[in-house]
Amino acid sequence: MPPASQRLDPDPDRRRRRLELLAALADAKTARESNQPRRLRGARLRELIAIRRRLVN
Repeated sequence: MPPASQRLDPDPDRRRRRLELLAALADAKTARESNQPRRLRGARLRELIAIRRRLVN
């Protein structure tokens, strides 16, 4: 049985381009998150904590 990566994406050039795109997207996300003002990050963190508390209780 062939490895899963070969079954899903038989073209090596396409796979390489896909991996490059995913890496670029990850870099862009990291840059975007690091440039957000502190208050926005804090608000998002408080929102996530509130959601977690609602799920736990």
